[in-house]
Amino acid sequence: MQEFTGSCHCGAIRFTFRAAAIDKGLRCNCSICRRKGALMSAFTVAAEDLAIDAANDALATYHFGTGKAHHHFCKHCGIYPFHQTMRKPGHYRINLGCVEGVDSCALPFEVYDGASL
Repeated sequence: MQEFTGSCHCGAIRFTFRAAAIDKGLRCNCSICRRKGALMSAFTVAAEDLAIDAANDALATYHFGTGKAHHHFCKHCGIYPFHQTMRKPGHYRINLGCVEGVDSCALPFEVYDGASL
């Protein structure tokens, strides 16, 4: 396991988590994920394993549909750094484009069929 750090674009939201090497990602075809276009972590991170530092009330949350997923974003720059999952409440998927040292454009990925839920 290694420690990873990340942030939104403006740096108002910073976070750290521990995970195995990041060698693949996950995309979802639901209505919000298609529009975000972000590559998410294929793994989930338990809430206690994700340290979030959000300055100046920067962290905002968007809910839709069932309201079970919590899509977090920065109020200042609009970037989505992570979300709490619908399939595994209390756990997060990380936007790999926000993680330092990870080239999210070079990673292979699987597609989750969230549009059919």
